[in-house]
Amino acid sequence: MASLRIPQFVCPNLQFFFQGRTSSTASIITLQSSVKSRRKEIHRVVTPNTLSARTRDQLDAYEDEYDGVVIDPQCLPDSANSFTAVLQSSLSTWKLEGKKGVWLKILEQQADLVPIALKEGFSYHHAEPGYVMLTYWIPDDQPCILPSTATHQVGVGGFVINDNREVLMVKEKKCPYRCSGLWKLPTGLINKSEEIFSGAVREVKEETGIDTAFLEVVAFRHAHQVAFDKSDLFFVCMLKPLTFEIEIDESEIQDAKWMSLEELTDQPFYNEDKMLRSVVDICIARLEERYYGFNAQNLMSKFDDKFVYLYQASL
Repeated sequence: MASLRIPQFVCPNLQFFFQGRTSSTASIITLQSSVKSRRKEIHRVVTPNTLSARTRDQLDAYEDEYDGVVIDPQCLPDSANSFTAVLQSSLSTWKLEGKKGVWLKILEQQADLVPIALKEGFSYHHAEPGYVMLTYWIPDDQPCILPSTATHQVGVGGFVINDNREVLMVKEKKCPYRCSGLWKLPTGLINKSEEIFSGAVREVKEETGIDTAFLEVVAFRHAHQVAFDKSDLFFVCMLKPLTFEIEIDESEIQDAKWMSLEELTDQPFYNEDKMLRSVVDICIARLEERYYGFNAQNLMSKFDDKFVYLYQASL
């Protein structure tokens, strides 16, 4: 049940060169043990459409796979008094039954119930548009092992190079002073449920208008305590251009152009930052077939019970 959290850029210089990731596209991805549930109903409470009928002594809930309980948010009582009573009764029952973690999702329209749950010992876990998730750990003699909320954010950068050995580079309109006027790779954060390679292709298209095809993930870096003290994973993807006429997103990008490798490597910023220089050197080595990265294989996973992408080097 351990959880991995998700990032942005620890190395300030590399952050400026690669990052252009706006909060509007931020996607916090939870790399953690999911609260998968088997719908084994326990103490089901049917709540008729009358307030007086909502006086049952148990909340509608089902067991998860870890001896925990997931409460159905659609069946929470409307009134504060009813909610307090049924929540206390349910917690007492679940404690006697040896349950451990309790997950309580409170919808936006039920926000008045949040202070009540907190008073009963629940803690904030995470929030998304439309709801807040709270948790409660029942055993007094065991440390809480509920997975934490998302710990990382995931970013991508596209290294797009044409047959003339020119790299697609951009200048951002808004960036920290230290990177003002810097030419950098098109970058951004992946969206929820978006593949790494799809995010790279999309970001390049959005910022420059260039259509591309994914080739390989050539490098990635892991940084900590970046945006909102989260960690950050950043994947550099080698992309093949399918079109060549640049059309920038004027809301984010000041300029874009095809830059020769010589001009790129002559930038002072490139020579001053060891990580940045390593990334560009790796991309050049891949271009010259002196290095190979990871391609994406769509494979059936019995563990996940669906098709997933495995990033691997060619065998």
